[in-house]
Formats: sequence, structure tokens, C-alpha cells
Amino acid sequence: MADLSSFQAFIQCKCPRCRKGEIFTGSAYSYKLQKTNVYCPHCNLKFEREPGFFYVAMFVSYAMNVAEIITIGVASYVLGLPLIYESLWYYVGIILFGVLLCSPINYRYSRVILLHYLTPGLHYVPGSGDLIRRG
Repeated sequence: MADLSSFQAFIQCKCPRCRKGEIFTGSAYSYKLQKTNVYCPHCNLKFEREPGFFYVAMFVSYAMNVAEIITIGVASYVLGLPLIYESLWYYVGIILFGVLLCSPINYRYSRVILLHYLTPGLHYVPGSGDLIRRG
């Protein structure tokens, strides 16, 4: 099996070190609660690098939410919703609906962005986990 590229591993929520193990259990939109694995099932990398590591993901999620709010607001205006006081609650409702719809994706990808791009010293190691699997 060919190794995934960095972008493919990011999109598929794979481990940043081996690019084979899953970071999450289940899918983003499922009836089960979405959980982050403690260790990579392939290379045994501990995802939570230190206590409170994923609190930083809240800042990434905040930036994603701001981008979504601006995008949804501008798209509503471009698609014909007038920018007057009487339509204020339509904007609020549409934006809240969009943010709630995107919240599972924000949870998932804020952690993936933190692991893949914002964690110093965590890099791809080809073949990592192969010795653990055999041993």
C-alpha cells in the first residue's frame, strides 16, 4: 500500500507520524459520540502530547468558526437577503444553523490541524509502527 501524502493524511484524519492509524473513532456525523483515540492504533503515538494539549484546539476551532460566520453572512447577502434591520434575525438564524451544522467538522479538524501543523517535533516517519505491529 502506498503511503498517503501529507494532505491526504490530513483530510482522512490519519496519524501525523505513520499516516495509517485513525485519530478518531467513528465518523464525524454519527449517532455515537465522537472520540479521539488516546494512542495511534498503528504506531502507538500518544495523541495528547501533554495534559491539556487539546485545549489549544479551541483557539483553532474559534478561528474556523469566525471564518464560517463571515462566509455564511456574506453568502446570505450575495444570495439576496437584504441587509436591513428587519432581516437581522434571518441572518442570526442562518448563521447559527450553519455553525451548528459545522460543529462536528470543527471539533475534528481543529484537533487534526493542531496535530499535523501546529505541534513542533511531530513529523512523518516512514515505516513507523511496522516494527510495533510485528513485535
